[in-house]
Amino acid sequence: MTGSTKPRMTATERSAEVLTAAVTAFSESGYAATKTDDIARRAGVSQPYVIRLFGTKQHLFLAAVRSACDRIEEVFREAGNAIPPGATPEEALCELGAAYDVFLAERELPLVMLHGFAASVDPAIGGPVRECFGQIYALIKELSGAPITDTRRFLSTGMLLTVMTAMRVAGPEAIAVDWATELLDDLSDRPE
Repeated sequence: MTGSTKPRMTATERSAEVLTAAVTAFSESGYAATKTDDIARRAGVSQPYVIRLFGTKQHLFLAAVRSACDRIEEVFREAGNAIPPGATPEEALCELGAAYDVFLAERELPLVMLHGFAASVDPAIGGPVRECFGQIYALIKELSGAPITDTRRFLSTGMLLTVMTAMRVAGPEAIAVDWATELLDDLSDRPE
């Protein structure tokens, strides 16, 4: 009898696969409405196996949020490497802003971040989410050398773009809406 057998996945590979399924599920349904059964089905594993890997749905959600934060940091660090020596903070923020479009195009990750912000009313979720956001803020300051006011404006613009991407009025799947076009045109006229 001949047949192809799939090579057995390592625990690390299986955890990554479950986390990918979790990011997709949480991006669609948020923390409260997502069931670990759905995540298990998407990953092709049993629900008890998901719990064995991550402990609780809450831990899995935090891992999904952390993966989104890690991706933002990765995108910004790559952009930081492209900032020429002697660049002004404004020029550095422009580099970081252009790079943020990469993150926004990975639609599930910004949605997971938004669900993380919404679920932050739960103290067990809020603390890690605030820490993650603080790390992003510190990284932007470090890479750009920008003053607090400019960093705040950069973060504000990023949050606006994240929300607009979630509403599908910005980004690769944008639906043309007059007010969104007006805002995006205004943003494109600014250096940040």
